[in-house]
Amino acid sequence: MRRVTILGATGSIGQNTLDLIRRAPDEFQVVALTGGRNIAQLADDAREFRAELAVTAHLELLTDLRSALSGSDVAVAAGEDALIEAAQRPADWTMSAIVGVAGLAPGLAALEQGGTLALANKESLVTAGPLLLATAARHGAHILPVDSEHSAIFQALTGEDRAAIERVIITASGGAFRDRPLDDLAHVGVDEASTHPNWDMGQRITIDSASMFNKALEVIEAKEFFGLEPEQIEVLVHPQSTVHALVGFRDGALMAHVGPPDMRHAIGFALNWPDRRHLPVARLDLSAIGRLDFALPDPARYPALALAWQVMAAGGHSGAIFNAAKERALDHFIAGHIGFLEMSALVARTLDHGLCDAQAQIEPGEITLESVRRCDHLTRQQMDRLIAA
Repeated sequence: MRRVTILGATGSIGQNTLDLIRRAPDEFQVVALTGGRNIAQLADDAREFRAELAVTAHLELLTDLRSALSGSDVAVAAGEDALIEAAQRPADWTMSAIVGVAGLAPGLAALEQGGTLALANKESLVTAGPLLLATAARHGAHILPVDSEHSAIFQALTGEDRAAIERVIITASGGAFRDRPLDDLAHVGVDEASTHPNWDMGQRITIDSASMFNKALEVIEAKEFFGLEPEQIEVLVHPQSTVHALVGFRDGALMAHVGPPDMRHAIGFALNWPDRRHLPVARLDLSAIGRLDFALPDPARYPALALAWQVMAAGGHSGAIFNAAKERALDHFIAGHIGFLEMSALVARTLDHGLCDAQAQIEPGEITLESVRRCDHLTRQQMDRLIAA
């Protein structure tokens, strides 16, 4: 049996992962499950899968989790150190699905055990790509992408010479507001932004899809994971969400990955890699779909997308700065403090004026976990000052 840990078990990625494991009970042993505030779900899953350890990220919820798992054999813990402990338990395969930069440290801890890290936490590569890849290489660990776009690229490149890559095209659904008049976007609310036309995802990533911040992160992630130059990466709006990515080669060929908008496809590929197993996902009927549409993203509708190339050009800790500014802007939008379009405007201001201030307080040299954390903290403070001004 393969020993499996799921970091971020109560989110949509974690729940889809457990759904696949549930269908093959004789193949997997669950080591640890971690979650946030959904204690009931975390406890139910820990009991069902007989996890060795259940961890909530929130120290104040330890008593609730302990009570929910009373009478079971599941060990219970809470807080950031406990998340690291969960990641450090010997496992063959670990799903990294904690949302945001909070997933970086547990992901690094998992890589240090030398197993396979299924990476759904795109912020890890955005904020600390060189550190993550170097840690994997040092410990003989594998990183497998779980974002549907990066899984698609990974699959398209299987057996190919990466030196033959000419370009990579990442697709985007366009999010909740792809057909809304531009004049409306300044006034859209959180509930509207939290509804995705194709994918079933958590609130934060759904809003990031509407703003295209999510795609900006994925562009940076693709550069880091596949060693691409920024000018090799393209983005197209594809409303059907069936072509997840395309790889163009120097002979002019395009290799496309086509599949249903179901995250169990990418998760299942990573879970079963290097094999392909049966997955409970829909089989596409291309005759019923009828057409596949592609268009260049409108920069006026998606100003956040262009920031990805600014970040890649700046290098250094700019990915950490960008992610922290994006996360804090999203916090304030959800809280009702700023409008939808103000998010990209504030992040752009932080990149334009905050990079030097933030980096001046970080020792020059390689990216470390400590430097990323310091940069993240400084940028969040700066964002709060901008919003309060």
